Order: sequence, then structure tokens, then C-alpha cells
Amino acid sequence: MADTEKTAANATAPQEQQLPPLIVNGQYIKDLSFEVPGAPGIFSQLTSAPEIPIQVDIRINKVADNSYEVILRIKIDATFESKPVFIVELDYAGVFTVNAPPEHLEPLLTIEAARLLFPFARAIIADVTREGGLPPLVLQPVDFVQVYRSRQEQQAAQGGTPVGHA
Repeated sequence: MADTEKTAANATAPQEQQLPPLIVNGQYIKDLSFEVPGAPGIFSQLTSAPEIPIQVDIRINKVADNSYEVILRIKIDATFESKPVFIVELDYAGVFTVNAPPEHLEPLLTIEAARLLFPFARAIIADVTREGGLPPLVLQPVDFVQVYRSRQEQQAAQGGTPVGHA
């Protein structure tokens, strides 16, 4: 009976609090550039939607022992009939603390941290294009798992070491 009481007491005792694997310490615009090189003439030349290729990249910099700066880089060069319509370059960054084993470091930062930053970067791009005299550009969601896989393939081809394994 005493053993049963001990087990029941242990089951209700507060368990050791575990830290989340990823903590957002802060986020910010690191760099932002927007231009409409052909303004104002380009506005009257747009008879249909421009081509809007979007490039997404992720940079990771170690800040302290378990802290990393993750930079979501988005570059957009919109063109219409080979003429530039607008150019947006945004580096939106966050500082994250990682409480996970080293083998989970790169996926957490490349996939999950980028997913956390993306909605804010998307809003900034929509605002800046609208303020630039264009319809707001609302970016579609990005498959950060695919971005991670591409990074892995590039690192393997270049013989590089993943983040946190240097």
C-alpha cells in the first residue's frame, strides 16, 4: 500500500519543466530595398500581370552557444515584356535559441524558424509593393522542407558541413 501511495504521489508531482526546442528571442528587418526603376511610365504600360519570379534563401549565423540568427532572404525581380517593373530585396531575420540535439539543429532553423519568420516577411512585401503604387504582392506559402532538402543537396555536392557540425 505504501508503494502505491508513493507511485501516486510521484505521478502528481510536477515534472521537470522542459524548454521548447525553438525559442524566438527577437525578429527584425535586417535589410530592405524596393525600387520601381521605370516609374511612372511603367504603370501605364502594364496591360496584364508582370512575371514575378521569387527567390528564397535562408542564412544561418551562430550568435552564442545555443543562439542563432536566421535570415530569410527574399528577392523579387518583376518584369513586364522584358522591362523591370519592381525589385524587392528583403532580409528578414530572427534570433532563436535552440534546445535540441545537434542533429536537429539545421532542420529546426532552416524549416521551423523560417516558417515562423515568413508571415512577417510576407506582410512587409505586401505593404511595400502597395506603398510603391502597385497592387500588394501576397506571397504564396513556401515549402521550407524543400528549401532544406535543396540546401542538403548543395552541401553534399560541395562537401560542406551542415550548421552546428563545424
